[in-house]
Order: sequence, then C-alpha cells, then structure tokens
Amino acid sequence: MCRLLGYLGEPILLESIVSQPEHSLIVQGYQPREMKEGLLNADGFGVGWYHHQKQSLPFTYKNIQPIWNDINLNSLGRYIESGCMIGYVRSATPGQGIDLSNCQPFSYKNILFIHNGYIDKFRFTLYKEIRDYLKEIPYLLIKGNTDSEHIFALLINEILSNIGIGCNFKHALQEILGILTEIAQTKEIKFLANTIITDGHKLVASRFAQGATPPSLYWLKDDPHFPNAVIIASEPLFLGRWQKFPEQSIITVSENLDIDIYKL
Repeated sequence: MCRLLGYLGEPILLESIVSQPEHSLIVQGYQPREMKEGLLNADGFGVGWYHHQKQSLPFTYKNIQPIWNDINLNSLGRYIESGCMIGYVRSATPGQGIDLSNCQPFSYKNILFIHNGYIDKFRFTLYKEIRDYLKEIPYLLIKGNTDSEHIFALLINEILSNIGIGCNFKHALQEILGILTEIAQTKEIKFLANTIITDGHKLVASRFAQGATPPSLYWLKDDPHFPNAVIIASEPLFLGRWQKFPEQSIITVSENLDIDIYKL
C-alpha cells in the first residue's frame, strides 16, 4: 500500500504540498492515519512535475530510501515550481523488489501515473493474463515486477489501442478497471486500485476495489492556502474542507479545475 498526492492549479513550490503541511506526504510516510493494510511507507518514494512556463515532457525524481531520509528533497522542494505535480510514498507488497525500476511515478511520453493498492498474489494470478493482453509498446514499457506498473502498462495499452495520446483518460481508466474486475472475478481474487493520471493539464483519479474496500482518497478545491487549485490526497494534508472520494468512482479535474464524479 502507498499514499498518493496530486496537485493542479496555480504554480507552487513542491515543498508547499510535499513537506510543509502538518500532515504532509513526508509525515504520511512514517505516520499514516488511514492506511489499513500496512504500518508505514518506508520503501521509497517519487515525485513528478511539469515545467509551468512551457510545454514539456514531465520530470521525475525517485529514491528507494524512505522519503524522510532523502537529503536532496529539501533543496528540490525549494527549487521545483509547477502547476501540476504528483507524488507517492511506497509500502512495498511482499515479494516485489525495492529498487528504482519499481518506483513510481511511471511515465510514457507526457503521461504520469501513480497507483495505491495491490493485486492479490499478483505473480500467481493476474501477472500472465495482463502481459498476454498487452501489445508491444506497453509490454516493453515494463521495467520492474510490480502490479502497479502492469496496471500502468494496461492503461497505456488501452490509450494506444483505442484512443491515442491526448485521449480521454477517464474512459481509458474505466475500461481497464473493467478488464481487471472481469479477470479478478474469474480468479476469485481481490484488487485495489486508487490511481492518479495526468498529462500536465488535467488530473484523473480513481478510488476502486474488487472484493475489498478501496483505500482512502480525498480532494480539496480552492482552499484559502491554495486558491485556484485542486489537491487530491490519500489523507488530508491539513485542516480544510476535504471531500472524500465515493467508493467505486472516477473523478476528473479539467484544466479549468472543473470537477466531475463518475460512479462505476
């Protein structure tokens, strides 16, 4: 299990949401309040962002150390400024290695993706089925052995097969959640899939599970400390009017910060 974070809005410094809030992503690394399947997130972390002054491919910074031990993050947090950022802290599923190839965010061209959850007994259940479903490009994207990266490959497979880059991420995400649900039901296993996807202009997130309760996920819009912005987080970063994602839902945040909720 992991803790997720996404931001879209006026450009801000990375430290504003990663380290400064009372219940920041760093604090959620060692003292999560709502993580039911795990105690802490000490198996690495990653952040991704886009340059706010020009169109560009995203940037990522990853480390297999616990987020609170990284000596570079402080300086990066005071330097990186962006209007679209995502981040996560990792609690590795047993059997999945702690190395950079397994660190999120995963990326393809202008797309960044993070996932919180797991596929039950992944190597013995959905591993082969997902790989058999993939076409060449998404198959070759896989560098590690996590269920999260395979879900990302499945998403890219859907985008490239049916829609194309710059697509409706909500539709692609809905499709792959349906595929995973169908396979999981056949195998009689559970999976949890809280995700955030972005291309630097919009956010699409899911709170979803099959055979279990999905992990916690919240959103906040136009907080006094973050006007003209939307924040998505596994747990509230600070006191505010946080809204809980409905279970089995997808939420889209447009470039104009319009929010739409879709029940699945």
